[in-house]
Amino acid sequence: MRTLFVPLAVLALAVPPVFAQPSLPTQQAATGTSTSAASSQASASLEPAGPLTLRSALALAFQANPGLFAARREREATDGALVQAGAWPNPTLDVTLEDTRRDNRTTTVQLSQPIELGGKRAARVSAAERARDQAESALAAKRAELRATAITLFFEVLSAQERLRLAQDSVGLAQAATRAAANRVAAGKVSPLEETRSRVAEAGIRVELMQAEGTLRTARQQLAALWGNPAPRFTQVEGAVDGLPQPMSEQEITLRRAEAPALRQARLEVERRRALSELERAKRIPDVTVSLGAKRVPASEGEGGAGGSRRDQVVLGLSVPLPIFDTNRGNLAEALSREEKARDELAAAELQLGADLAQASERLRSARATAETLQRDALPGAAEAWRAATKGFELGKFSFLEALDAQRTLFQVRAQYLLALAEAHRAAGELDRLLGTEGLSDDLATPAPMAAIPAATPHSAVTR
Repeated sequence: MRTLFVPLAVLALAVPPVFAQPSLPTQQAATGTSTSAASSQASASLEPAGPLTLRSALALAFQANPGLFAARREREATDGALVQAGAWPNPTLDVTLEDTRRDNRTTTVQLSQPIELGGKRAARVSAAERARDQAESALAAKRAELRATAITLFFEVLSAQERLRLAQDSVGLAQAATRAAANRVAAGKVSPLEETRSRVAEAGIRVELMQAEGTLRTARQQLAALWGNPAPRFTQVEGAVDGLPQPMSEQEITLRRAEAPALRQARLEVERRRALSELERAKRIPDVTVSLGAKRVPASEGEGGAGGSRRDQVVLGLSVPLPIFDTNRGNLAEALSREEKARDELAAAELQLGADLAQASERLRSARATAETLQRDALPGAAEAWRAATKGFELGKFSFLEALDAQRTLFQVRAQYLLALAEAHRAAGELDRLLGTEGLSDDLATPAPMAAIPAATPHSAVTR
């Protein structure tokens, strides 16, 4: 019987061993555990209970953002797909018995190995590599998007804090004006209607204060949600609220546009579709199956009779499918059409990116111009007008309505200034997301501060 398995042993040694394939890069596939929830809870506990800086916010977001975890898992999945794409076809072992009687039984043991032709394995590996490149690009794009979102939300919280401070100042000024009006009414200098108007204006400003508090709570929750914390622990954020992001030059945008995440993803999709087309083209070439085995047959009557010894025979085989009915023509036509579709989507992505970049750049320029104009011209004039109106009201030269109108004008200008600052940061964040600034240092996210917002006159000036 030993001679029966000698040919099979030779063939088995020639077959590529399955255990020689590289293992998956991640060990979590074997354990089935996930660290995203644990990391999210850990980052929530690491969130400072006091002030939060921009650098800390970025670190927390990169450490525990659920969307970033999902992109990493997709990247790991493509590693497994690449391993599988490079696997060789498994051999098959066939055992056949002819006749159940021992003296007349014929036993055949055969080992068959499919052999891929036409470069199918190389085409599969190439397509899997392109899919892995896409996953890497998507991960980098997600990091850039997360960075831009974190910076934008950070300055949203910063602006909301300043708007709350302005609303609190407005309430304080309105209370001081109400007391001043009450004193003038008690002295008989003005009609009681002035005090009533002052109290109505104070009630309206208190409503604005409650709205500012709600806006700040929402902004804080949105920022903390980036690292999976529904209940923010930080008390406030620290930064220059009056800082403006620097605009990008046309040359810088043009240089970085070629590596924008959207274009990079579209180009990789074209390459992946091209590799899939090559795979479908290779499938038109049929594979062959080589067989090697041994066959034990009973001895013929002339060579030993019924009690003669059995004979062993070597079995060689070659199986080639005939591509008559199925030539893979439909799958190839589909793959080629999808490749052309990917090229069309690349062209559309280039056009859309150009439009989005132009819009974001214009928004940034407009917001910067608005903020600079308000800071340079409107804020000093409104502050001076309010101080003059307040002084004139104390001296009896102006009515309370004139002083109140000057006060409202000042705080409206300051609120518009904060809105312009927030819009500038949103536009800058959109540019970062479109161009993909994941590799830039975090220090670039902190703009250079402008001149501080003019402070209001102390409350005591109104109550004299």
